[in-house]
Amino acid sequence: MTTKLILASASPRRVELLNQMQLEFEQQIADIDEIHRSGESAEEFVCRLALEKAQAIKEKNESEVAVLGSDTIVVLNEEILGKPENKQQAAEMLSLLSAKTHQVMTAVSLVTAVNEQTLINISEVTFMPLSNEMIEAYLATGESMDKAGAYAVQGIAAQFITEIKGSYSGIMGLPLYETRCLLKDGGIKLVV
Repeated sequence: MTTKLILASASPRRVELLNQMQLEFEQQIADIDEIHRSGESAEEFVCRLALEKAQAIKEKNESEVAVLGSDTIVVLNEEILGKPENKQQAAEMLSLLSAKTHQVMTAVSLVTAVNEQTLINISEVTFMPLSNEMIEAYLATGESMDKAGAYAVQGIAAQFITEIKGSYSGIMGLPLYETRCLLKDGGIKLVV
């Protein structure tokens, strides 16, 4: 049985979500190349990143640890909207999302000494129409930076969302149902 769980993520949201499962774990940050490869679908891309994060941390630890990696992307009309590099890019993303439904894809991977497994959660989020003034006011809060698609579902941007179909925790960055399935299959003792 695996003795220790490591979350391969810098995200405080993923830590918060994993804490909801009442598990003991430690957090280590994976440094991987997050470049989208030519010809790679959005699903393949997000699954590869989740797995590579877990593999990178697994290589640095003893054999009996289990490493959980995750990655989230926002997809609109097959275009991947990652984390904005600056305010202008964030404004462009929010303008694209205005009055439209987009997908949030979150992949989660578990790497153990004997197995590597990845699951993906795909949810749909619909935004109300956003005026330029609303976008500027939101950008001024600073919440949009370091978030896929330039918004946080659990934050100020929640007031822009008219509908969600799928997993709220997946949209936040760690789909708890899929995470539970992986941990159970990986031999991690669950509290509930």
